[in-house]
Amino acid sequence: MNLDLLSEYLEYIDVEKGLASNTVEAYRRDLGDFLEFCNTDEYNQISRNHLNSYILNLRERKFNPRTVVRKIASLRGFFKWLCANDYISINPAQTLEQPKLPKRLPKIITLEEIKTIFKEKLNSEEALIVELLYDCGLRVSELVNLKLNNIDLKSKYIQCYGKGSKERVVPFGTNAQNAINNYLKTRDLIILKNKIQNNKTLFLRENGKSITRQDVYNFVRKLGEKIHKHISPHTLRHTFATHLLENGADLRVVQELLGHSDVSTTQLYTHITKKRLKDVYFAING
Repeated sequence: MNLDLLSEYLEYIDVEKGLASNTVEAYRRDLGDFLEFCNTDEYNQISRNHLNSYILNLRERKFNPRTVVRKIASLRGFFKWLCANDYISINPAQTLEQPKLPKRLPKIITLEEIKTIFKEKLNSEEALIVELLYDCGLRVSELVNLKLNNIDLKSKYIQCYGKGSKERVVPFGTNAQNAINNYLKTRDLIILKNKIQNNKTLFLRENGKSITRQDVYNFVRKLGEKIHKHISPHTLRHTFATHLLENGADLRVVQELLGHSDVSTTQLYTHITKKRLKDVYFAING
């Protein structure tokens, strides 16, 4: 199988479409798995039967339904690109349907649990991470990629880049402002200690290297142990959105703050607030 076109496509979705690096890597694995399954030397020889057989094989291998949906999305995008660039004459994935998945309510934590987390003895970096995930609703990828020039301390807003490199501006409050100022003092010491020059990345480890998504996941997981729950950085983002809606924030405002391109994604949080209201009502009234 000619892998040059696959590399060209992956570069296209990385550079031109601006997909997140973890998404590009997932598509690389998905498409590589499919091409290995087909075992043919020409893209034009791949038919709808190949696609159907591959999807059936995924289900026989007991892949998670959400993984199957992602793999189908990768196939649809790849063959659409091949056809648009005249590498193939017929798109075998043109009528390939994307399975519908039931919407899962995001996991959130309570305000009391948030307060418990903030009462922990956090260092300046940890305190700022919690502030930005919960008070600003940043995605973990947005957080680790923040640069110094993305933060305006005077006007109190953060400029970040979400999915598809979509830019948005997120305001922050006095607590986050204080947390940023405290962490910048720590960061200055890291810069001096490691003799770093021209590194504009906000979050740095003690050795001067940038923090990773996994660093943040590990830290938040340990925070979850304090409240006896399994949580992730996205849990804090979900909680940020839910608490805003519960306190009367407009749905469109929350959509903008989260960087959702479609308001229907944001509407999922209204189901949580309704469910919580119902739970409280029946807890009181039986």
